[in-house]
Amino acid sequence: MKNDAATESEDTAPAGFSVRHLDEDTFESEGLRAFFEYRDLGIKQATGGRFGAHVIRAKAGMGSQAQWHQHGLDFQMVYVLRGWVVFEYEGVGKVRLVPGSCVHQPPGIRHRELEHSDDLELIEITAPAEFSSDDCKAP
Repeated sequence: MKNDAATESEDTAPAGFSVRHLDEDTFESEGLRAFFEYRDLGIKQATGGRFGAHVIRAKAGMGSQAQWHQHGLDFQMVYVLRGWVVFEYEGVGKVRLVPGSCVHQPPGIRHRELEHSDDLELIEITAPAEFSSDDCKAP
C-alpha cells in the first residue's frame, strides 16, 4: 500500500471499482489541448469508456488559442478547483468560472476558451470518455 487512503484488498474489489490517489498518478502533457495537463481519474477504465473524468491543470505561461469548437459527446461538466477560466458559449456569451463554479456544456454547443490563470485546475466529466472535438465557425 502506498498510503493510508489505499484500498485494503485491491484483488477482491468488484468489477468497475476504481480508486485513484494523487500520489499514485501523474499529470500527462498529451491531451485534447496543448496548454493543459491531464490526470486520468480511472473512470474510463472502470466504466468501459461510458464515462471519463480528469483533473485538468494549466501549463504555466501557456495561454489558449481561443478557437471555436464543439464536441461530439452526450455529457460534459466542468468544475473549477483552483484559479479561473473564461469561456465563451454560443447563445450565452462570456462566462468567468472561479473556484466552486460548475458548468454543464450541452452536447454540440459551440464554445471557446478565451483565457485562464496559470494556476487553473478543474475537474472535467464526460460521457462517453472518448469524443470528437471539431473546430467550427463562430456562432
